[in-house]
Amino acid sequence: MTTVAAIDCGTNSIRLLIASQGPAGELVEHTRITTMVRLGQGVDATGEFHPDALQRTFAACDAYAEAIREHGGVDAVRFVATSAARDARNRDEFAAGVRERLGVDPVVVDGEEEAHLSFTGAVTGVPTALDPVLVMDIGGGSTELIRGEQGRIVAEQSLDMGAVRLRERFLTDDPPTPEQIEAARAYAHDLLDQCEVPLDGIGTFIGVAGTATTMAAVDLKLPTYERSLVHQHVIAQGLIDENAERWLASTVEQVRTEPAMHPQRAEIICAGGLILQAVAQRVGRAMVVSESDILDGIAMDLLASGTTPSAVTEA
Repeated sequence: MTTVAAIDCGTNSIRLLIASQGPAGELVEHTRITTMVRLGQGVDATGEFHPDALQRTFAACDAYAEAIREHGGVDAVRFVATSAARDARNRDEFAAGVRERLGVDPVVVDGEEEAHLSFTGAVTGVPTALDPVLVMDIGGGSTELIRGEQGRIVAEQSLDMGAVRLRERFLTDDPPTPEQIEAARAYAHDLLDQCEVPLDGIGTFIGVAGTATTMAAVDLKLPTYERSLVHQHVIAQGLIDENAERWLASTVEQVRTEPAMHPQRAEIICAGGLILQAVAQRVGRAMVVSESDILDGIAMDLLASGTTPSAVTEA
């Protein structure tokens, strides 16, 4: 059985999935790890990766290399980097550090490829979705909106708004001031006004990634995060508004006290909630949360394409 290791490196987190393909073509998960590294720290303002952010990311890569070695029998590794890596001038330093630790070059995907991978992963996780499907993937630096029908993408766009980017650019106080919130909302709605993906007439609205999954865990009042309970949880539009408004009105320390809230996610969740709320208002229906996302899409693409053997170098 072919086994692959997929790594998704975003603006806020880096994640590892070791998986193989089951007899019916399904993805069989062996290992899944998420680490908050905030790679995009300061990139929006400076155009470069901060040295501390690189060190946090490289430490996670070391841990992932060890996890892949310990698992054994991994036939191929693919490392995909998204928004922050597209924006940073010193991405060669980032690439060299990844290559040294994992033995593969990071693939910096464009918005179109990121949308394809997000859609593939999301719809696999919600097989009962009714067309048209809208997948929303809120990252740290960008938000992908993908509309599909019959399993195919019909419209997609990567918008230059993410939870880290809006937090650092607009929502700088703790908690953010009304003026900062108004400016962030104006920015988000201006991008949505120009968005080429139709947001009306949606049959199923699927939210993936940290903001959506965290909101589901909070809505469920989980004492600790449980992926199986979060997956396919439905959040009414009114609850999306309620959670977003509460996070915007709270300090980071107050948000950290909410059950199942990751301490580092608490720093940016107000911005993620604002983005989610803005999109949900346009869609006008409840959101289904999927724990299957771009990471699953990377693994599925790697398995489907036929893997080129690659190995993490021995320690």
